[in-house]
Amino acid sequence: MKAKHPITNNEVFKTIATVSPEEILAAGGATAFGVKTGKNSETLKKALKNFPEPEPFTEEEWASLVEQMANDK
Repeated sequence: MKAKHPITNNEVFKTIATVSPEEILAAGGATAFGVKTGKNSETLKKALKNFPEPEPFTEEEWASLVEQMANDK
């Protein structure tokens, strides 16, 4: 089965560098860190609006998921 929007789409899932809590505190806190790195709620909202619409599960996918959940209990 081939997905229309592969999970490896580099525009959707980018590699993000990890940041320590100390680096965030050194920047002046979470809000200040976000401003300095250009990450804020407006850029998040824009990214979410540009994200492709999710595709509903097919009947076969749904049946497989239900079976997996039943077996994992």
